[in-house]
Amino acid sequence: MSHIGVDGYPRPKEVDEKISRDLKALFGNPSGKEVLSYLRSITLDVVAGGGISDGELRHLEGQRFLVALIEKRIQHAEKVESK
Repeated sequence: MSHIGVDGYPRPKEVDEKISRDLKALFGNPSGKEVLSYLRSITLDVVAGGGISDGELRHLEGQRFLVALIEKRIQHAEKVESK
């Protein structure tokens, strides 16, 4: 049976861990950290007001999910590497 990955998709555990390590490497240098900080500032750190439409909210939540998943993958890589 396949391992359920950090993102909820089944794949071999080794592949899942490689994805996390690759994302950590990509965003682990100073430029990558700045890019991730920028992405966070336009997604997770945004507060939507009551006037936001359903479509706008769904769009924002999709963006937030992706940025949060990148951060979760980086944390996962750190756990894998500390074993």
